[in-house]
Amino acid sequence: MTVPDATPDAAPAPAPAPDSASTSTSALDRGVLVIGQIARDLVLRVEDWPSAGGSARAVERREMLGGKGANQAVALRQLGAPVILLGVAGTDAAGEAVLAQARADHLDLSVVVRRGVTALLMDIVDGEGTRRLVEHVSEQSLLTVEDVRGAATAADRVDTVCLQLQQPVPVLLAGAELAMDRGLRLVLDGAVEDEARDRLVAAADVVRMDAAETRLMTGLEVTDHASGRRAARHLLEVGAGLVALSVPDGDLVAWPGGEELVPHGTEQVIDPTGAGDAFLAGLVIGLRRGESPERAAHRASAAATATVQRLGGRPDLRDQRPTDR
Repeated sequence: MTVPDATPDAAPAPAPAPDSASTSTSALDRGVLVIGQIARDLVLRVEDWPSAGGSARAVERREMLGGKGANQAVALRQLGAPVILLGVAGTDAAGEAVLAQARADHLDLSVVVRRGVTALLMDIVDGEGTRRLVEHVSEQSLLTVEDVRGAATAADRVDTVCLQLQQPVPVLLAGAELAMDRGLRLVLDGAVEDEARDRLVAAADVVRMDAAETRLMTGLEVTDHASGRRAARHLLEVGAGLVALSVPDGDLVAWPGGEELVPHGTEQVIDPTGAGDAFLAGLVIGLRRGESPERAAHRASAAATATVQRLGGRPDLRDQRPTDR
């Protein structure tokens, strides 16, 4: 497999070495552990969808490091956080290629697991920004409890754990335990259809969901700001510290003391893929810096807006990286 985008748009400053003494000097010198999917992304842009039995010409094609875990890790790194990525890459050529790109992105891959075939995500986007996703994600490309427990030493070098909820439930509980045992900020992204969902939400400092994920997690249909507020309040009552939900008119961020609705931008949406991952990264960066929830919400929205103007889920947030400490 060739990865045309394997050379990053520009290299941010390398993350501190895992044994760097600077990791204990301040919160911002510590890193973020992202637990989630690593995949090969194949992105095709077509002008129109083919009819049944027909075909359509792809006017643009990109192959790159992808998966929600990797996309979040890249976004966080571009915004200045040292990032350790825990996920599974295959032992095939695709796995070698995506990890080469991850290294070029200055991600710490010391706990990445290698086995099986690399997950494949094929993202097809039409001229109006509507997308369809075809996935090949084998059992071997999912994390195991043993994989998470093997990353315990990595958790000692971070202040935040971002947990992507597309992993098996026992893995999610192990990841949450990893964070809770160390008093780390726990960030959940996505949804899980299991009785463990309330346990996970109650343990979380931050929860982010789109409308479909909110319905799965709360049973509530988010059709407007008011219904989004009800869903957010439900999650806060379960125990979440802060909730970020996608609502029809923007992104709603709510916490026990208030809320902030950030309207969607007016920029053209080329591809919505990766918007949620970029939003999460911006939100985490803001909260790690001690920003107010309102300020962090606007930082997150700016990251998402920049990402939907690009084809594929890979972000380019270098110009949004905070320059002050």
